[in-house]
Amino acid sequence: MSTVEAIVLAIIEGITEFLPISSTGHMAIASAFFGSEDDPFTKLYLVVIQFGAILSVVAVYWKKVVDFKNLGFYGKLFIALIPSVVAGLGLVRYIKSALGNTLMICIIMVAGGIVLLMLDTWFKDGGKTEEKEISFKNAWWVGCFQVLAVMLPGLSRSAATIIGGMQQKLSRPLAAEFSFFLAIPTMLAATLKSLYDIWKEEPALLNFEGLQTILIGSVVSFAVALAAIRFLIRYLQKNGFRVFGWYRIIVGTTLIMLILMGKL
Repeated sequence: MSTVEAIVLAIIEGITEFLPISSTGHMAIASAFFGSEDDPFTKLYLVVIQFGAILSVVAVYWKKVVDFKNLGFYGKLFIALIPSVVAGLGLVRYIKSALGNTLMICIIMVAGGIVLLMLDTWFKDGGKTEEKEISFKNAWWVGCFQVLAVMLPGLSRSAATIIGGMQQKLSRPLAAEFSFFLAIPTMLAATLKSLYDIWKEEPALLNFEGLQTILIGSVVSFAVALAAIRFLIRYLQKNGFRVFGWYRIIVGTTLIMLILMGKL
């Protein structure tokens, strides 16, 4: 993987990780474009730079994240994490196969876009739940919605969890914030699992050059994701999800046509 390719992928990751447009789908398409989708190091790189992007949540919300007196907050994140961990461990082979199916990912991108178009109608009154009122039950159901993103690459983890939060009567900004927080333990677990697998199966990939590339990508994705988080929260305070829905439909449909034509 060249430095230019690493930076491009990191920029894409930083932009798409928190927007409900599927970072997994964009990264799968981008790596396929570069012809590196089957490369073991690329697969590791794509997971680790996701965690780099997730660290931007810590930077933006550090007072909340390191508030060790608020044990209930950590408990809710733990409860929300359980469903996806169980699903991830139980569906490892299926997930690996699905991540390699670019056409399926694009179809799911389009389907997810249609859902986002209808989301503002379904929740037209918006949720009014305040942060202190988020219950363990709310957190559990948001975690269950995250399982959909685990099972359906291209759906978008952020889209699934935001929808889950709104279904639990959270406001759009609050649902997005809880989605951001849930991403921290989720991607930490995925990163550690990927690093362990590589260390066990192909430790040579974790050489100085490889680690340097991962560091560069993580820094870039972190910086870009900072801007993406701030944009999304401001945007959702006054707007809905239709623009993201149309984006997914247009991009997904275009990519499906290119795949069927043998251009991708």
